[in-house]
Amino acid sequence: MANPDFEDLVDTFEFLDDWEDRYRHVIDMGKAMPPLEDALRVPATKVDGCASQVWLVPQIRDGVFTFRGESDAMIVRGLIAVLLALYNNQPVENVVQTDAIAELERLGLNDHLSAQRSNGLRAMVDRIRETAAAA
Repeated sequence: MANPDFEDLVDTFEFLDDWEDRYRHVIDMGKAMPPLEDALRVPATKVDGCASQVWLVPQIRDGVFTFRGESDAMIVRGLIAVLLALYNNQPVENVVQTDAIAELERLGLNDHLSAQRSNGLRAMVDRIRETAAAA
């Protein structure tokens, strides 16, 4: 089962009929995220495979996965916010077991992202899952 925050996002997307409204909502989610400190924007936190610059800073404490992220592109910041809704504050086992592609398909993202953005989203998901699996 997905994170309750993600279920709320799915409900919001069902309410928003027009994809442009959904797109704006994703961007607004990204704008609402706190910025990542410059000291955390380093090669070790940078995600390769994204067209824009993306940094993810995961943390596992007491078996619970959290992360923060940043991007120089507004839509990608929004996609990070979507991943936060999916993965943040979840037990590590849930992070590893969550089929992110299937969950994200519930939002219809795959149909509305460019190939480059889709590849970047997959790279972010891979980084999150690898981090959780290594814990």
